[in-house]
Amino acid sequence: MNYQDTAQQIITRIGGKDNILSLFHCITRLRFLLKDHDKADRAALEALEGVIGVNISGDQYQLIIGNDVAPLCEALLAKLPGVSSGGAVQHGKRRNPISVVLEGLSSIFSPIIPAIAGAGILKGVLALLVAMHWLETSNQTYQILLAISDGVFYFMPLALAFSAANKFGTNPYVAVALAAALFHPALQTLFKSGAPVHFMSLPVPTVNYASTVIPILLAVWLLSRVEKWIDRIMPGALKTMFVPLLSLVIVTPITLIAIGPLGIFAGNALSGGIIWLVENMGIVAGVVVGGTLSMIIITGMHYVLVPIMINNISQMGFDPFKILFYVANLGQAGAAFGVFLRAKDRKLKSLALTTSFSAAMGITEPAMYGINIRYKRPFAAALIGGACGGGFAMAMGVKTYAFALSGLPGLPALVGPTFLWALVSIAISFTCAAVVTVILGFEETVVAGISPMPVARSEEKLFAPVSGELKALSTLSDPVFADEIFGKGLAIYPTSGELRSPVNGKVASLFETHHALALQSDTGAEILIHIGIDTVKLGGRHFTSHITAGQIVEVGDLLVSFDLAALKAEGIDPSVIVVVTNSEQYGDISPVKAKGDVASRDAFLTLTATAA
Repeated sequence: MNYQDTAQQIITRIGGKDNILSLFHCITRLRFLLKDHDKADRAALEALEGVIGVNISGDQYQLIIGNDVAPLCEALLAKLPGVSSGGAVQHGKRRNPISVVLEGLSSIFSPIIPAIAGAGILKGVLALLVAMHWLETSNQTYQILLAISDGVFYFMPLALAFSAANKFGTNPYVAVALAAALFHPALQTLFKSGAPVHFMSLPVPTVNYASTVIPILLAVWLLSRVEKWIDRIMPGALKTMFVPLLSLVIVTPITLIAIGPLGIFAGNALSGGIIWLVENMGIVAGVVVGGTLSMIIITGMHYVLVPIMINNISQMGFDPFKILFYVANLGQAGAAFGVFLRAKDRKLKSLALTTSFSAAMGITEPAMYGINIRYKRPFAAALIGGACGGGFAMAMGVKTYAFALSGLPGLPALVGPTFLWALVSIAISFTCAAVVTVILGFEETVVAGISPMPVARSEEKLFAPVSGELKALSTLSDPVFADEIFGKGLAIYPTSGELRSPVNGKVASLFETHHALALQSDTGAEILIHIGIDTVKLGGRHFTSHITAGQIVEVGDLLVSFDLAALKAEGIDPSVIVVVTNSEQYGDISPVKAKGDVASRDAFLTLTATAA
């Protein structure tokens, strides 16, 4: 890649210098803050050599680059005098209020999705077992499993309090104490007595906070403001005791008297609006929303619906809108499968089939960005499939009875009186999208602008950089790594915070926030190591580097130290990701063992030579 030429082409195709407010990069992506996204020519950018894909996340316009991201970013900044560089700047200026809200909802709900998705699937399985008369509701085993599946939903305010506190920058344990007060037996006894309840002569509405969503989000936001105000005026020696004390004493009564009831009203109003739309618009609502939901997901606005759906399921036992997420995802899967059926290029067929499967499992980004949007017509076919499936689902009154990932693993959440129609609507979406893709066709191009790589004739073993539990890349939440866009490898969920060299070689590059680096082994393997998912947002907090770019290293040398407990407290998946970025040069890259624990410096990946 000629960095200067590519940089100039990016500037031209992204809308010119005047359209760029700031630019920085992580280990794989250029992250722009633009004045106007509409001025950027997405198709032209995706066609550039070296640009793997384009992703829009909130205010960020991201170009997925790979190993060349750092020098390309330098070339861009050299041509953009006066443009701010660094993540802190782009987060601090000219933020779109809607994007701020959407990103806030995303960051609050994302950490708890695994818990509610797993519990939701179990609720669906229990419903299926009862429907098949394989388990009685009076059975003690059923009662215990019900507690497991329903616990996180009943105590939803506790989980949300912790997550929201991390987002709003307040003490998460104080936030949990605030949420716990809403469930205390003394308060519940007052509410159940039937007599009016007062706090210092002010009336306290009788409200059941179990399974609610909006009240605790508002309460923790207020807590963050009150806590910071008290912290500013409180003498240092008294802060530890009196900041949390006064915060709780001030915010909890306000929550009980005003914020809680207001949140309940808002949640019921939103849920009522959804129910009205489904009951009065029916098929039209299904066609319109099912056909546009993928575009809504791209903008991030779907996160507005998450608390509404959770509230519906918690309060009414079902949600009438969640099925549209299933049909939208299966539409993307069907379109990618259509590309697999029609494509002639072997690499494209393989990528299309792989991404189709991941989309069917509920992870749509690889199919959406890597295949369907890139080739345009398949994306249109995916929207058509979503519209067909959504219209059918709404016509048949399909309901979702638990919150789960919107893919095949989440089918148990659909178990109920409308389960059969749910399956039919999903099948319609997938089939229509695949058929329309095959009929419309598309113009085949090189999959990602990646030039052929020379064939390597060496082999070696990589040694584990940390101790921990082995994880396949496919299990990661970041689709760029999960879909092996940058190469094959493995992840390790660490048990310690010391990253050590997996090879003898040199440090090819070190990201400035020290959360990621690239190595080149003595035998030619190019290795990317990334600590944690989306850790670029930490700006270097919790990471300490012990190396410099160009330094010679040996197996076991300490590269980076990181605070594992702090990463977990931030709600971050700390998995250490090891990817061989020149995987094309090897005939096979396979784990020494597929699962289980591995100790630091144990062999864990084998790179097998390609025959000459």
